[in-house]
Amino acid sequence: MRVLLFSSQHYDQESFTQAAGDCALALHFQPARLTLDTVALAEGFEVVCPFINDDLNAQVLERLAAGGTRLIALRSAGYNHVDLAAAQRLGLAVVRVPAYSPHAVAEHAAALVLALNRRLHRAYNRTRDGDFTLHGLTGFDLHGKTVGVIGTGQIGLAFARIMAGFGCQLLAYDPYPNPEMLALGARYVQLPDLLGQARIISLHCPLTAHTRHLINAQSLGQLQPGAMLINTGRGALVDTPALVDALKSGQLGYLGLDVYEEEAQLFFEDRSDLPLQDDVLARLLTFPNVIVTAHQAFLTREALAAIAATTLDNIVRWAAGNPHNLVDG
Repeated sequence: MRVLLFSSQHYDQESFTQAAGDCALALHFQPARLTLDTVALAEGFEVVCPFINDDLNAQVLERLAAGGTRLIALRSAGYNHVDLAAAQRLGLAVVRVPAYSPHAVAEHAAALVLALNRRLHRAYNRTRDGDFTLHGLTGFDLHGKTVGVIGTGQIGLAFARIMAGFGCQLLAYDPYPNPEMLALGARYVQLPDLLGQARIISLHCPLTAHTRHLINAQSLGQLQPGAMLINTGRGALVDTPALVDALKSGQLGYLGLDVYEEEAQLFFEDRSDLPLQDDVLARLLTFPNVIVTAHQAFLTREALAAIAATTLDNIVRWAAGNPHNLVDG
């Protein structure tokens, strides 16, 4: 069975080749994003394996189905980039990786917290230039601070455990309270209460119609002045232009982003020789209290191995008539 991986990087080829072993799947790696312009590359592939920034709208899915594709094997947990109604209408099965390593994303979120708080990015650049002064590098103790966790599934829980280890007080917001969060001493509160009380806020919820632009000008106005916001979830959880005004006013004191609403045309590519065309991102990068990483929170050896193993297992089970991790429309 022929499998085409769109948006594949060298680490995908390594992890999937190692996980495949001597199985009967014929893996093909395509660095291009899946779009209406590139969908013809999937002609004759029974299985297409997209990543988070690939476009699986109705037109793309129609072209895939016409070209012989029968399975969309997502190598991600999120599936907001798939038109599920169109997939169902076309008879395309969609499977996903519901969990791989929650620790990978949670630890990256914690790394952003620490780097922003102690200004490690500024200190690194300063000492490399021979400047060993400490002006402007003052941080705060994490111990005793209130941390708000929005979305308390496996990743949110893992992040909360890390913060609890620092001695932080935990607030949580999720329509479905997690008993393990309660066992950590977290208190579930309404979103405005969390925003108003937490010094650090970290987003770990899925992107849905309800959570799109959950963080916007209004909710940013509810923050404690100087609060820290971390987003390792999905870019569209945040109304990005509103962040600029909040940073300028000082309402938002620190910002750590591993995801960006318009990242599809930017991330996973080397664009260092090109002018940055995204004015909002360019503006964010001028702030000294902002760190942006290019969707790398998932990028650990353990997570890559788990993603590859689960994706290939999903394909094998589907081919055997025993589908697993199906996404329902």
